[in-house]
Amino acid sequence: MPLKHSVPPGLRNAPFTSAEASDLGVTRSQLRGASYRRLGSGLYRWVGLEESPQLVLTAVAKRLPAGAAFSGRTAAWLHGLDLAPCDPIEVTIPAPMRIDRRAGAHVRRAALDGDEIMPRRGLPTTSPLRTLIDLGGRDPLIEGVVVADLILHARLVTMNELRNYVARHPRTKGVARLRRVAELADPKAESAMETRLRVLLVLAGLPRPEVQVSIQDDEGRFLGRPDLLYRRQHLAIEYDGGNHRERLVDDNRRQNGLVGAGYRLLRFTAADVYGTPQMVAMQVRNGLGGR
Repeated sequence: MPLKHSVPPGLRNAPFTSAEASDLGVTRSQLRGASYRRLGSGLYRWVGLEESPQLVLTAVAKRLPAGAAFSGRTAAWLHGLDLAPCDPIEVTIPAPMRIDRRAGAHVRRAALDGDEIMPRRGLPTTSPLRTLIDLGGRDPLIEGVVVADLILHARLVTMNELRNYVARHPRTKGVARLRRVAELADPKAESAMETRLRVLLVLAGLPRPEVQVSIQDDEGRFLGRPDLLYRRQHLAIEYDGGNHRERLVDDNRRQNGLVGAGYRLLRFTAADVYGTPQMVAMQVRNGLGGR
C-alpha cells in the first residue's frame, strides 16, 4: 500500500502554483490527488483550506504583473464594502503591461499612479477614491450612486475629495456621469436599497428628500429616524429590507410615534423599487401633493 502523501507546511496557508509545489517536492501526480484542489490553470490549494473570495483573489494575485491592482467591485469588497468581489474579478493594469490570460480576471488597461494603489487584505488594491471614480464613471447612474454612498458613508472618501477630483479632471473618461453621481450622492445613506429608492424619486422629477433625519416631538422626545424625509410636507419614507420582520415591534412603535406627531409614512420593499418604480414615484408624488 502506498504511503499517504504529507502536504508540506508551506502549502497549507495559501494558494500556490504548480511551480511552488514542485519546489517543495510535490509532484504533478500528487497535485491531482485527494490532498489538493485545483483553483485554475496551474493554481492549487490544500484541501483543508476553506475556499473563500479572499482565497480566490490571493490565487489570482500570483499571476498579476507588478503595478497591477484589483479594482472595481473587487476593490470595493477588499475595502470592506458589501459588494460581490468575484463576479467578475476585476483587475486594472497599466496599458503597456502584459498579463497571463490564465489569471482568471477581467482586465482593464489604464494608468495607475503610485498613490492610487494600496494593500488591502494583503493584496494590491485601487485606492477608495480611484475605486469610486472607476465605478461611478462607468456603471449605470443609480448603481454608481450606490457605490459612492457606500464609500462615503464608510468615510473612505469625503465629498470634498470626490468633488475636487471631478473639478480637476474635466476630460477624464466618464466624468459627466461621475459628476452626476457626485451631485446625487449622500454620505448619510445607510444601505444600497435606501440609495436606490432615493435616486429613483429624484430621477422621477421629485424633490430630493433628506436622509436619515432624527425627528423629535415638541418636548424633545425622539420619535424616529426615517430613511427619507420631506420635512415641510411631513412625509416620511422607509425602505423595508429582509430583516423588517425581526424589527417589527420597534418599527411599529416608531411608526405610531411619527403618525401621532402628524407625519405620514410610506413603506416600500425591493419588489416595489425593482418591479414597480413608476408606482413608487406616483405614490410619493401623491403624498407630497396631498398636503
